[in-house]
Amino acid sequence: MSGREWDLVGAPNARDLGGLVGVDGRRVRSGMLLRTPALGRLTDEDLPVLAKLGPACVIDLRHHTEMEVAPPDRLPGEPTVVHLPVHDAEHPVFTYVSAMLLGHDLTAYADLAEQGTPAAMEAIYRWFVTGESARAGFAEAVRLATIEENLPLLYHCSAGKDRTGWLTVVLLHVLGVDEATIRADYLANNALTESLREVILEAMATRQPGLDVEAVRPVLEVRDAYLDAAYDEVRRVHGSFGAYLRDGLGVDDDRVSRVRALLLE
Repeated sequence: MSGREWDLVGAPNARDLGGLVGVDGRRVRSGMLLRTPALGRLTDEDLPVLAKLGPACVIDLRHHTEMEVAPPDRLPGEPTVVHLPVHDAEHPVFTYVSAMLLGHDLTAYADLAEQGTPAAMEAIYRWFVTGESARAGFAEAVRLATIEENLPLLYHCSAGKDRTGWLTVVLLHVLGVDEATIRADYLANNALTESLREVILEAMATRQPGLDVEAVRPVLEVRDAYLDAAYDEVRRVHGSFGAYLRDGLGVDDDRVSRVRALLLE
């Protein structure tokens, strides 16, 4: 284990938000906020690593349709599991990402490919800010982080990069982490998942001759443009991130103070 990442073979982009500098120079407490992908692919060797972290509460941001086709999470101990589905049938990107991760035939998703995956990703990031289930899910996740009994708090979606990524952005803004650091944590996903991403793309190309792998790649990555789309939507709708937290998610000053008291050293 090195830095904030853990040696989890089945969850290569899992990491701890501990150590990041928040408001007034106070650091995020280590081992309290844990971001991961879905945990159904953890190996037997991964389980003791996760057990040492001892998550008390696990937030699952997936829709039931994603969960039904994926292996169940492997969780040590008996953490409280809370399902907060952030999903919209009008934005099939999550289904597309899940299909790729699970090795499904992508021909059924031709319409999504035709509209251009970078544009589809930017659209879903804008929806994170205004979508009903997105606002409800992210707001409740922040509320759960205000309850000491829920710590350590682990949260994930399928790939652990988009919904998980935006929830991380929200939590780190609440904690007063600067935007450059937030962006760096968000973009770290690409380096952490590079080997896995290439294996997936190679396997897809083998199974589906003629598939344009480069057209698929943007859905397996995070990009500055995706995050920028969400930030632009925050400014368009609310004017500032603070107003988005307050008016969009109901994260008032009392809730901010509570999160900071629990999660900053």
